[in-house]
Amino acid sequence: MRAAALLGLSSSEKDLRPFQKESNASWFIGMPSASNEADAVLILGGDGTVHRYLAQLVKLQLPVLVVPYGSGNDFARALNLRKGQDALAAWRAFCSGADNVRTIDLGVIAPLDVSGNAKRESKRYFCCVGGVGLDGEIARRANQMPRWLRAHGGYAMSLLPALFRFAPFPMKITLAGREQLEGITGETKPLILAAFANAPAYGGGLRIAPHAKLDDGKLDVCVVTDIDRFRLFCLFPTVYFGRHLSIPQVKYFQAEQLRIETEKPLEVYADGEYVCRTPVEVSVEHAVLRVIVPVPTDSR
Repeated sequence: MRAAALLGLSSSEKDLRPFQKESNASWFIGMPSASNEADAVLILGGDGTVHRYLAQLVKLQLPVLVVPYGSGNDFARALNLRKGQDALAAWRAFCSGADNVRTIDLGVIAPLDVSGNAKRESKRYFCCVGGVGLDGEIARRANQMPRWLRAHGGYAMSLLPALFRFAPFPMKITLAGREQLEGITGETKPLILAAFANAPAYGGGLRIAPHAKLDDGKLDVCVVTDIDRFRLFCLFPTVYFGRHLSIPQVKYFQAEQLRIETEKPLEVYADGEYVCRTPVEVSVEHAVLRVIVPVPTDSR
């Protein structure tokens, strides 16, 4: 067996040794150029590291194991890979021939041209959550922090200064085939943020989309309408537990495709990484990434 390893900023080749001991695979560092060059790919990093390689991984269609070594590991947690030992156990099972490869969806963000057509050649995949508005401002601030601080509550610490600077912005959300939904889509309204999710959490555990599933062929969309700063500040702690959905200013729905337009271009972030500016088309591609996951308990 041949295995490729992709190392994030917080990992090194010594972190690979436990995985090398579990198999007789031949190893190399770097992305395979073709699917016949490797039998599996290990990514030692967080959501941002995974994000940067998604387009190549989709083309290769090789099984991918995510080892949670990043400042935010929400994608790994969505795959039940909460710590390095979970990834090691999943790798051990994979090498022994267990059927623990799962095929999941990915979100896609494509900027729109002046005619309103999606520029598919510029599309970007995302594995967890993308967002526009306050979400993007918080992500921008968090990315400016030292990595060790970002890994220990950086997203939450970025909230307060972002709140004082951010104002609701006029935004229009349009769903494919539908113009109206719950009073949110089809018209321009002042909004705080719009998040579109393939996985339940982002920002190191913020469960912005608690009902999101990686393989249902849909994105979960969470929209926060105009709300005063104090109530918004009180809202964010509830997001860690997914309890914000009962608040009237929070709208939650599912979509396979949507368009987001704003009066002035706003930054779009996904998996904690800058992607582009609005307007954008956001969609989901079903069953495009193969991932190595833990063996279900009842299968052991």
